[in-house]
Amino acid sequence: MATYFTDKSFKFLRGLARNNERAWFLAHKDEYDAHVREPFQRLLTDLQPDLHAVSEHFRSDPKTVGGSLFRIQRDTRFANDKTPYKTWQGARLFHARSKQVPAPSFYLHLQPGNSFIGAGLWHPETSTQRQIRQFIFNNPGSWKAAAHAPALRRRFDLEDEEMLVRPPHGFPADFEFIDDLKHKNFVVSRVIEDSVMLGPKLRQTLAKDLQTLGPFVDYLCAALDLEF
Repeated sequence: MATYFTDKSFKFLRGLARNNERAWFLAHKDEYDAHVREPFQRLLTDLQPDLHAVSEHFRSDPKTVGGSLFRIQRDTRFANDKTPYKTWQGARLFHARSKQVPAPSFYLHLQPGNSFIGAGLWHPETSTQRQIRQFIFNNPGSWKAAAHAPALRRRFDLEDEEMLVRPPHGFPADFEFIDDLKHKNFVVSRVIEDSVMLGPKLRQTLAKDLQTLGPFVDYLCAALDLEF
């Protein structure tokens, strides 16, 4: 079994967290390429058949620019935090139509002590939130099967720190899943231990996670009239 990330991957990210400045990054860019970017790209390539087995409409794209991998450079134009780099590496396994319409995605996050996998919609527009809430209200049985299935909830948390305090306008307070309708983000995630991220069973673990996440993402696609 292939190993992707190593202690050197985490060493680079810890070093970047301590020295978050352009000169340090440029002096250590070879380490970033060798121990973070390139192994992540290999992982994205190897996950392609696993993702295709879940849905043929999602992409695990290893391209350096315009693919699944997020830039490690931060967009600081409107941020209070002006540090130039993220201290993690993230990748989005995206829907083929995600550039045209709102769409859920799968997400992988590499960070010492805080690696995780998740799926769903993060910070959707208000109109998209409303569309999902209405779909859940109209289809509660299939929402229960998708978002509250024991196989999913044993491993993944359906949490949202940005939840509404009160039920959204137009929905009855006694609806079975009213707490879910209060969500602004429709996301499930779980922590991945450092030993797994650095170990030989990472792809096998992620392939199982993608399978488990599939019905949840399928439901969100249905809510947004997207193929899955």
